[in-house]
Amino acid sequence: MLTLILLSAGYALMGAGIGAGIVAIGAGLGIGRIGGQAMESIARQPEAAGKIQGAMLIIAALIEVVSLFAAVICLLIALNIAEIA
Repeated sequence: MLTLILLSAGYALMGAGIGAGIVAIGAGLGIGRIGGQAMESIARQPEAAGKIQGAMLIIAALIEVVSLFAAVICLLIALNIAEIA
């Protein structure tokens, strides 16, 4: 019984770690894509640089907030499981 509890706690910790890693990779890819597309748009229409840059910053901030929220959830799962085990 104890082995089963410790095994499931280990799986939960591993899942939380993998989840946090996926969140970081996803946020990095998303912000990189936004930056690249914004630079391409500014190169095509330099007169719209201000609007494009403002929209890019807002979207990047939203991606960061979502990724931070997901990382906090992964951390809470890991700390909660560590207390149980």
